[in-house]
Order: sequence, then C-alpha cells, then structure tokens
Amino acid sequence: MATDVYQESLELHAKNKGKVSIQSKVGVNTKEDLSLAYSPGVAQPCREIARDPEEAYKYTSKGNMIAVVSDGSAVLGLGDIGGLAGLPVMEGKAILFKEFGDVDAFPICLDTEHIKAMDCDEAEKEKLIIDEIVNTVKLISPNFGGVNLEDIKAPRCFEVENRLKAEANIPIFHDDQHGTAIVVTAALINAAKVVGRQLKDLTVVINGIGSAGSATARMLLKAGVADMLLVDMNGILNKDNPETMLNWNHEELAQLTNAKGRNGDLAEAVRNSDVFIGVSAPGLLTQAMVQTMAKDSIIFAMANPTPEIFPDEAKAGGAAVVGTGRSDFPNQVNNVLVFPGIFKGVLAARADDFTDGINMAAAEALASYIPDNQLNAENIIPSALDKNVAQVIADAVVEHVRNRG
Repeated sequence: MATDVYQESLELHAKNKGKVSIQSKVGVNTKEDLSLAYSPGVAQPCREIARDPEEAYKYTSKGNMIAVVSDGSAVLGLGDIGGLAGLPVMEGKAILFKEFGDVDAFPICLDTEHIKAMDCDEAEKEKLIIDEIVNTVKLISPNFGGVNLEDIKAPRCFEVENRLKAEANIPIFHDDQHGTAIVVTAALINAAKVVGRQLKDLTVVINGIGSAGSATARMLLKAGVADMLLVDMNGILNKDNPETMLNWNHEELAQLTNAKGRNGDLAEAVRNSDVFIGVSAPGLLTQAMVQTMAKDSIIFAMANPTPEIFPDEAKAGGAAVVGTGRSDFPNQVNNVLVFPGIFKGVLAARADDFTDGINMAAAEALASYIPDNQLNAENIIPSALDKNVAQVIADAVVEHVRNRG
C-alpha cells in the first residue's frame, strides 16, 4: 500500500509540475484592462501605499498572503534534506492553507547549504545560518501578511522564531511548534473529559523534546497540567542531571518540569503516568510499558508514518483513548486542523503577532467543536478533512484579539 501511495504521489507531482500556481484575480483582455491592472493606472495604488504603508492591506494581496518558509533542515520523516528537496512539502502546505482556510500562501525554500562548507566552527556556521534565514524573511516581508515557518530543526527554529518576532513587523508562526501544541492541547482537553479527569490532575509524559515536544510541553503547562516528565535520547530531563540536557532549550524546560527529580528512561517515565505524548520515533512505546501506566491512560503516538505504538497494541495494554498522526485510525491529531484557521483569524483581526492567548483560544475552539455529548474514546478531535473547523478557529481568534484590544 505504501509503495502505491508513494508512486501515485510521484505521478501526481510529475503530471502537474508541482502543486501551486499563480491565478489572476482580474482579467486582462482589453487595453482598458491593461491600463487599470498595470500601466498607467497601477501608479495610483503605489502612490497611496507610499503615502501610508497600511494601504497595502487594501490595495494588494498582502492582507491574505503568507509565506511558508523553510530551510529543509527537519522535514518530517526525512530529516535534513535541504530547501530544494523540501519544496514539495512546502507546496503541499500552501495548498492546504488555501483549501481549508482560503488563505493564499506561497512556498519559500531557502538554500543555506553554502554556509556548511565555510571554514569556521559549527557554532559560527549555525549563527550564520540563523542570520541568513532571519534577514531573508525580513527582506521579503513587504509581500506578506504573515510567515509560517516550517521544517526548521531545533534549536535553530526557536532562535529564528524569537528573532523574527522581535525584528519583523508581521505575525510569525512556527507550525511545527505551535500548530502541534494547539492540536495536542485540544485533543487532551477532550480525552481528559472522556476518562473523567482534569488536566491539573494528570501526569503527562512527552517523548521527543524537539520543536513539537518543547512547544507542546510549554502550552500544556499553561493549560493547567502540573505534573510533567519530558524524555529525550538521554532520558528524563532533570535539572540536577546535566547529562540529560542536549541544549539550552532542554535546560529551560527542566526548570519547569519533573518537580520530583525523577531519573531514568522512557519505561521509568511512563510508569504510573496518565498520558503519553510521542513526537519522536517509531516503536518506542511497548504494550508492556502501557500496562504500567495508570488506569484509563491516554496515548497520543504521533510519529509518522509509523507511530511510537499502534492503537491496537496500546488498547491491549490498557489505554482508554488513543490518537495518532495517521488518517487511517480514529483521532488523527494533525496540524491541518490548526494552521489554516489560526492564520485566517490573525489576518482578519490584523493581529500584531501570534500570542499564547491566541494559541489557547484556538485550542479551546478546536476542542469545543465536538459537543461534550458526542465525545467518546474514538471521537476526541474533528476530522482533518472537516473544512468548517478553520472558520470556527478563525472566529475564536478574532474574538480573542478584539476582546484583548
């Protein structure tokens, strides 16, 4: 089956020469059309924008156009393949923005490979790459109403996002971080209801502390989770054990989690825990490990295409609610439920940037999309193909921004 999917996808991409194109909003069939759309008429909107840059949102596509920006350093399931090889993914992201949220998006894939060949140490190369990404996005920002950062590896992605939020004048969103965090938070809100628990009473284990795991941890803490263990390749993050830290991001998160100072591997972390969230690698959670978790445990195994554990194994181990990142099982915890709607809302509200409040409003709207009386173990999150979700999230974001302002 997988071979057929890959081959059919290859044929689709070849037939269409990619997945995006430019479509004119106006006809150019007469001399009058030409004079209005281009010279000499186009001079007047240019004058208006030169007089007041805010007029760009009225006279150009800027107000509904975003850039999907990637250096291809962490393409899902493929790793550091570079900007060019990552272009099909960014094109795919662009069509999802349009299809689900009616937001125009354009893929921008950056080539930073030349920096890797420079004669300097790795730390300096990393700094140069970050500088180049940030400066490039700032230079192209007049064309766009917002930027969706995509498939940039950690911890580079944190620094790129933080700098752009400080230096760019349009909203910046890293979907791998915050899109994942929002959809997981929404799913956990509803899963907790199904098992009759509250977020504040759950012990949550997150495995894989890269961009997605880190942002999910921070958002769940803000949502009310009090007891959390974070696990990476060196075991449970522990502020008193430097050997568990890979970078400054881990050091920060260790200060916010693992209050009891636990040590050990994933098997130790999940023992007696209520929730497992995997944003890591295939097969890392076993049925035997699930059996050691608390009664009516919740499993979100989101490694793709092969999850940390398959739903049947998790349920056999005693899990009450199971979600994955796949479309062929119930409860697909997928970012497509988030990014079209949250951008649609931010653009409509003309928000300065994405905030924790906006992200939480999106999560709560996504969770409440399914009425409490329709929640069950196999229905905690809407279908990824439900095109009504984006508008619900957009409305919640607009309401939040207006109430805040």
